[in-house]
Amino acid sequence: MSFRGFTNKDFESFQIEGLEQRMEAIQELIQPKFEAISEEVQSDLEILAGNEMHLHIARHARRTKNPPADTWMAFSCNKRGYKMHPHFQIGLFDDHVFVWLAYIYELPGKEEMASLFLEHLDELHQKIPSSYMVSTDHTKKNASESVTEVDLEKVLTRFRDVKKGEFLIGRHFSSDDPLLKDGSKFIGAVKETFETVMPIYQLSLKANK
Repeated sequence: MSFRGFTNKDFESFQIEGLEQRMEAIQELIQPKFEAISEEVQSDLEILAGNEMHLHIARHARRTKNPPADTWMAFSCNKRGYKMHPHFQIGLFDDHVFVWLAYIYELPGKEEMASLFLEHLDELHQKIPSSYMVSTDHTKKNASESVTEVDLEKVLTRFRDVKKGEFLIGRHFSSDDPLLKDGSKFIGAVKETFETVMPIYQLSLKANK
């Protein structure tokens, strides 16, 4: 199937009470759209990254009681997983879609990556558009700030020094943004976002060499 956009029902999935019921909605409404998005962006991402990228769709398998507040797909260079690698995310909370380059706390060597980012702080400021967002916690929808408002040096220092520190950079699209209802426009925005953050991704890979 081709991706035709997100609908109000997709966002309303996160208002459904109960783990089983909400997961059923996510599996029926959202996960097929993740597959469709992957078909349209994965090959472009691989060309940008210069290596094979593997799709991972969040299954929320460890949950036994509380339903997820968000859901996502991720691309990483590793076929078996993504959390321990720099990766690219597309996902939904109840009020917005996020498109991230993500470095989360499970990532080995994040101290070296953060230090490298801090060394190139001026370059990062130049590369990141003012409309982009930065998050310090991938699990919280309110942990994001505009790149124009956030202290990037402080964020990266925390990412380096705090065990649970994270760094995510990319874009938010409000659930009422008309772009989300237009599949081709959203795909275009995703590709543009990945292209914009790709130099940051490539820089981080140099940390472990």
